[in-house]
Amino acid sequence: MSFLSRLFQRSPDPKEQLRPLWHQLVKVARSPDLYRECGVADTLEGRFDMLSNILAIAMLRMERDAETVSASARLTELFVADMDGQLRESGVGDPTVGKQLGKLVSALGGRIGALRDGLAQDSDNALVDAVTRNVTFTEGGSPACVATKLRRFAQALDQLNYDQLLHTELLL
Repeated sequence: MSFLSRLFQRSPDPKEQLRPLWHQLVKVARSPDLYRECGVADTLEGRFDMLSNILAIAMLRMERDAETVSASARLTELFVADMDGQLRESGVGDPTVGKQLGKLVSALGGRIGALRDGLAQDSDNALVDAVTRNVTFTEGGSPACVATKLRRFAQALDQLNYDQLLHTELLL
């Protein structure tokens, strides 16, 4: 192999390995039961709330094992790239995209902390409180319903090894 071909050789983007998982997480966050049964607002805010909560649970699962910690960072990169595209598509201009992305990543970080604490408790009270603070509901929506589904989702992810996490169809 010549010097130039080695210099310009492209190695696969490590994020691409996680793209199927990203798509599965988006699918779970769009689960109709969350909106119909639990009363999550089917709005831009409500959908972002559910995506960030589902992603936070996946990241909590990934931080558990040394082999998956770096994958968690790549999953965050996919989240940022997707949110960047969504913001631009909705008309947010270049001068403010970075600031908006910073707010969204900060919200994700807050949800990771709240869910880490809530899922660590045996009772659902802390988890229901975290959901109440971090999810936009319609009138009569049920934070307890979402908390139950999030705990069940976290337990299902905990049963998967890394390879299964990347290749299993995820359900809420």
